[in-house]
Amino acid sequence: MPPLSHAVYFTLKDRTPVAAAQLVAGCRKWLTGHPGTLSFSVGTVADYDRQVNDRDFDVALVIVFESHDAHDVYQQAERHDAFIAEHAPTWAKVRVFDTDLAVHEG
Repeated sequence: MPPLSHAVYFTLKDRTPVAAAQLVAGCRKWLTGHPGTLSFSVGTVADYDRQVNDRDFDVALVIVFESHDAHDVYQQAERHDAFIAEHAPTWAKVRVFDTDLAVHEG
């Protein structure tokens, strides 16, 4: 199985920089260090206004897992559930994009 990229785009009810920073901190607190994680990135929408950019989000989270199984374990983890319980009330919309990554050798 190829690695799985789990990309989550959060649009917040309160679209202020303070609210975005709180969600970023929550992602770092609860979602880092899960077994099978190859990479973890979280950040806020870039101030880069181009016609092709979708800017309908405030915070993006991208975690690359070594496999679908590692992702599935993450989805059931107590820390993942704690993150949702703590932060879900702040979300207006959440979009999830899971992608099988083609690994380029060489």
